[in-house]
Amino acid sequence: MSETPPNTLQYRFDGPEDAPILILGPSLGTTWHMWDRQVPELVKQWRVFRFDLPGHGGAPAYPAGSVGDLTDRLLATLDRFGVQRFGYAGCALGGAVGMELALRHPERLASLALIAASPRFGTADEFRQRGVIVRTNGLDPIARTSPDRWFTSGFAAAQPAITEWAVQMVRTTDPGCYIAACEALAAFDVRADLASVGVPTLVLVGSDDQVTGPAEARTLVAGIPDARLAVVPGASHLVPVEQPAAVTDLLVRHFSTAWQPAFDSSTGQTAIPGGPVNPVNPALMPVAPPVAPPHPVPIAEIAPAAPAPQSGGRADPHDTGIKVRREVLGDAHVDRVLAQADDFSADFQELLTRYAWGEIWDRPGLDRRSRSVATLTALVAGGHLDELASHTRAALRNGLTPSEIKEVLLQAAVYCGVPAANSAFKVAQQVIREETTPTE
Repeated sequence: MSETPPNTLQYRFDGPEDAPILILGPSLGTTWHMWDRQVPELVKQWRVFRFDLPGHGGAPAYPAGSVGDLTDRLLATLDRFGVQRFGYAGCALGGAVGMELALRHPERLASLALIAASPRFGTADEFRQRGVIVRTNGLDPIARTSPDRWFTSGFAAAQPAITEWAVQMVRTTDPGCYIAACEALAAFDVRADLASVGVPTLVLVGSDDQVTGPAEARTLVAGIPDARLAVVPGASHLVPVEQPAAVTDLLVRHFSTAWQPAFDSSTGQTAIPGGPVNPVNPALMPVAPPVAPPHPVPIAEIAPAAPAPQSGGRADPHDTGIKVRREVLGDAHVDRVLAQADDFSADFQELLTRYAWGEIWDRPGLDRRSRSVATLTALVAGGHLDELASHTRAALRNGLTPSEIKEVLLQAAVYCGVPAANSAFKVAQQVIREETTPTE
């Protein structure tokens, strides 16, 4: 690890230089230290490559707004060392990167492990709401509630040092990079593409994971042709930290027995060992979490693969419109409006989706922040307070801060009239309170 260009990632190598490469990808809000307890065993067979997400663990704060962008940065980092073929294990957001690799760059992937992962992580609304909270309140509310999402209650109570380590790990993350990662997860959805994952895949999940639990894991196993499922008892979302021995054993067994051979030499795809590594700067390495008490290795639950249905057809303006409409206004709002449509109003909703959202809102001439500013001003001028409430929420999702929304309404007061702005302030104030109050 040394100076990190914007198109690459902060990284670390461990293990013999002539061993096959195994990559470990982190979860949102964590650093490469979440894998510390797996490394001593893994380096007996592999050269382990770990990386930090942008703005995490002291990495430069170059936000990546999509999983594809993160994947491209990872490959650019590996290309610096001539690493062409590797195994990959990723947790949560790191698992999304693994799926992206399998779908877009299968020739480089020898084997895959997806931990606490899902083909779609919750709903777009959930992650955009998290971005609104971070933009308004910083990362402290997210940091304080992270142990509840990451660990079982018994583990958190028994391991206060690890719990505090997790909180500090989130607090030291760059907020802008965290928000960008939330946007990346909000847009990630590969449910229709799972059948195209062509490498041996271990899907590993904690039995008590409330974020991406066994149901999501079984969706992956059902969709990926060569996949098996391992459910780790007594573990929540950050299962490599909570049950390190179990995860290590499962990874060793998977990558030892399910390493797909490289393509025929006629294709030009051959394994190239990693080159020399720049030393890690100790100043950028946070203190690793304390070692947890040993845990028994669980028995993996094996599930056979099942074929996944293929979905055909690409988006037309209506499909683009419904996607943009959901991203801007939120799933709950769009579902409610469409559910209320009947034979009389359905054509109007079709017109809105196709032209307002599929054509105008998707035009590249203005970004969504600018379109939100224009929309808020127009709604104040027209006195459309019901629409103003939904578009204030949309403005927050599109990246406007409460202070910026206030400035838009003050500007509208001058050009649209004080009474109109007075009503608008009341609506926007209530929406902002609801949207930016952290949930404990």
